[in-house]
Amino acid sequence: MIDPRIKEWATARQGEYIDAVNQYGSIRKAAKILKVDHSTVGKSVRAAGRRAALAGYSPEHDMTKTVPDGFGVKGVSTLYGDDGQVKVQWVKSQRNEQDLYEAMKEAIASLVEDVHGQAKPIKAPKRTTDQAMTLYPMGDPHIGMYAWSEECGEDFDCDIARANLSGAMARLVGCAPNTDIGTIINVGDFFHADNLNNSTMRSGNPLDVDTRWPRVLELGVLAMRDCIDMALRKHKEVKVINAIGNHDDHSSVMLSMCLSAFYHNEPRVTIEKTISKFHYVEFHKNLLGVTHGDTVKMQDLAGLMSVDKPEAWGRTQHRYWLTGHIHHRQLWEQPGCLVESFRTLAGKDSYHSAHGYRAGRDMVCIVIDKDHGEVERHRVDISMLNSDD
Repeated sequence: MIDPRIKEWATARQGEYIDAVNQYGSIRKAAKILKVDHSTVGKSVRAAGRRAALAGYSPEHDMTKTVPDGFGVKGVSTLYGDDGQVKVQWVKSQRNEQDLYEAMKEAIASLVEDVHGQAKPIKAPKRTTDQAMTLYPMGDPHIGMYAWSEECGEDFDCDIARANLSGAMARLVGCAPNTDIGTIINVGDFFHADNLNNSTMRSGNPLDVDTRWPRVLELGVLAMRDCIDMALRKHKEVKVINAIGNHDDHSSVMLSMCLSAFYHNEPRVTIEKTISKFHYVEFHKNLLGVTHGDTVKMQDLAGLMSVDKPEAWGRTQHRYWLTGHIHHRQLWEQPGCLVESFRTLAGKDSYHSAHGYRAGRDMVCIVIDKDHGEVERHRVDISMLNSDD
């Protein structure tokens, strides 16, 4: 019998396996009924159990946490009274990086396993044009960020983030022309947190995170799938770029892995590999660069493009950098290149609210003509998503 309470830390598929094992009495019987290999069921159940234990769940102590999330017990000091009873106990802890790493790997592996080759065919549009390409830049979605309206002026969580992103994409796809290619460009920080202890990797700053990390990953993947499926109904080919942000160094890679697995049998979808901090796309007389913007100065990007892609720079006439990170819309015109930073649809967390950040929130799509560069742009404001019109 598997304790059903660990389902709180399980993915949807792992929860299904746990229920099946409890119902049929063993891993092998459950696997036979579900028509999967018994090792798959066993690994998934053990992964959920390890994540539950890492989060502090203990069946013996009814979910008592002896150390914070992401930490392990280093030692215990106990003070006994004259009667021999324990009076005070100190639990010494240390950051358990290996457990965090293993839990992250298991969460990613479970998600990839659950979605491999599961994309259902979507009928391609009958008429499209090869004269232009449509871009859908996503400015720092921050899936998983949590905000309370009493503190920040507006509620924000995973479900709201997904609804906003899908709603904006639906409106933009409706406005966009039927170009052969639609390119979804996630400029980074798609996920708000990158680990189970809910802090930034480099500085260790605490983050306001909604729900459990595996659920954040799952909802983020579903949100991107929403957007890709909508684009598939508008364009013959859909390309996806997931830039690495400063909030999601690892989960940005996971996102691309999951999407590649899910659309493995869909030839109309291309998920670009998320390895480098810099991505380049050449489209006839246009050269696009994509980076989050946290590791390089904006004024240096034109020179970087000319060095990284000298031949493409020479072939093209219209050159653009698409960035995020600052959550403000800014445009820098540099010699031979335009650099643009995009706004986010995400709300303000407690830190940004307290420090006076009040940037607008929107999402746009941009139409790039093969000869003339940008010729068209459509914008969806956050107020359009929250209205009843």
